[in-house]
Amino acid sequence: MMSRFLIVQTAFVGDAILMTALLEKLHVYYPQATLDVLVRKGNESLFDSHPFIGNVLIWDKKQGKYKSLFTLINSIRKKKYDTVINVQRFFNAGMLTAFSGANKRIGFNKSPWSFAFTTAVTHQLNSNLHEVERNQQLITALTDNEAAKPKLYTNQVAASVQHLKQQPYVCMAPASVWFTKQWPKQKWIELCNEIKQPVIYLIGAPADNALCDEIKTSTENKGIVNLAGKLSLLQSASLMQQAVMNYVNDSAPMHLCSATDAPVTAIFCSTIPAFGFGPLSTNSKIAQTGTALKCRPCGLHGHKQCPQSHFNCAYQINIKQVL
Repeated sequence: MMSRFLIVQTAFVGDAILMTALLEKLHVYYPQATLDVLVRKGNESLFDSHPFIGNVLIWDKKQGKYKSLFTLINSIRKKKYDTVINVQRFFNAGMLTAFSGANKRIGFNKSPWSFAFTTAVTHQLNSNLHEVERNQQLITALTDNEAAKPKLYTNQVAASVQHLKQQPYVCMAPASVWFTKQWPKQKWIELCNEIKQPVIYLIGAPADNALCDEIKTSTENKGIVNLAGKLSLLQSASLMQQAVMNYVNDSAPMHLCSATDAPVTAIFCSTIPAFGFGPLSTNSKIAQTGTALKCRPCGLHGHKQCPQSHFNCAYQINIKQVL
């Protein structure tokens, strides 16, 4: 009987959130097993007080990328995992898996270290599969074919944001790491002007504070509160869970909604839902241009600027469509 699992996902916040679907499925099949995760520094707070995670291992790339990597490998080997599941396809995560010492080393065949895995699963990007379904294929032999939904546990932080939930509200997360994934600022301002709820919470990371301030000061709506940088990831998830609606880009806040079954309208600019990263909430809607642009999609992750300089994929999404 397998008793110690490690799931490796050191990519961005959204990827770490979607990985939680594997935790849900493994816990059903192996309720007494130890489930550990390895994530990049900054994502560890997602798993605060998670009910069935044992340890959260952290890869801090700023402390010396390779020094930290070899320290992690030593730590992983000492824990003597039965199974290591690598959700990524890149060199460093593959190396961690290959040298883990685990009896079962599972990952995707596109990893440069797949030759050292005991099971290398074919990665199918253009297959109309959602990312959680792609990831489920890593553990199909250990569980079944049906993917679970991602899930975050927000009970610990619910009280800390309860004062923000006293009247109906919507949340907006207007920022994205990638310019071409981000609906333009003017569009968010126009959306704020049309929202009829008493309160609009603008949420995001500390780096998003300036953008949210610009939106707040430029709109006619007097019910806007800028919370960017003031809430943890789990606090944001808890707040979004009880919103009338959450308006987000194709970015991490969309996945926060998926993991709490929060209502969401996801705005897709340069990327498309067919990549497999769309919303999973029961009440979820997608807003995107209705025009077949030859340049869309222009990439899996987005760009720092529109390669065609017109950004039609974003500007052609109108306010009525989003509402």
